[in-house]
Amino acid sequence: MEEMQNSAVTLPLIGDPAPAFTAVTTQGTINFPADYKGKWVILFSHPADFTPVCTTEFMTFASMHDEFKALNTELVGLSIDSIYAHIAWLRKIQEIEWKGMKNLEVKFPVIEDISMNVAKKYGMVQSQSSTQAVRAVFVIDPKGIVRTIIFYPASMGRNFDEIKRVILALQKADKDQVATPADWRPGDDVIVPTPGTCGTAKERMASTDEDLNCVDWFLCFKKDK
Repeated sequence: MEEMQNSAVTLPLIGDPAPAFTAVTTQGTINFPADYKGKWVILFSHPADFTPVCTTEFMTFASMHDEFKALNTELVGLSIDSIYAHIAWLRKIQEIEWKGMKNLEVKFPVIEDISMNVAKKYGMVQSQSSTQAVRAVFVIDPKGIVRTIIFYPASMGRNFDEIKRVILALQKADKDQVATPADWRPGDDVIVPTPGTCGTAKERMASTDEDLNCVDWFLCFKKDK
């Protein structure tokens, strides 16, 4: 029993403070999440450098770097490889062309984590005997709180439209105190908070507000302005 407990994977939960660490990266030493206070962060891991799926992902992240920056969002990568392997791999990526993407410089930091210190803090190592991080994505808000966690199998590349949509949806929810329905995209209707009393529910259903569309008392949409 004790051996099973020692081998259990631990990871932060949604709503928890992001575990803090100091790490060497391809862009210098970072103190996380302190250095990113006031910004959204996508912290993501990959199994190893010079792997094919990860190469396509890094190229995509690099091509979208300015899009994420425009959303006040920083990118931080990680793998259980040395800083020298990271540098060699990122230099090689600049020579590769894929889907019209080429000459891509990866400007966001990639963490050296040979000790697996960071990977273990975030539950990125899923097996006691593994020396590779799984394909994980943590979205952390400007207050350093974990807001979204996504894990992918080693064989499947990430959906970057979805990662960007997560940022947009979280920012919309925080800004307007609303929720977003399935497949929400910017400009789509949003969901207003559910009434907390019978009286409020009755008022909601009787509302003549043209921007409000109530399917039922607990499910009301409003136009996204």
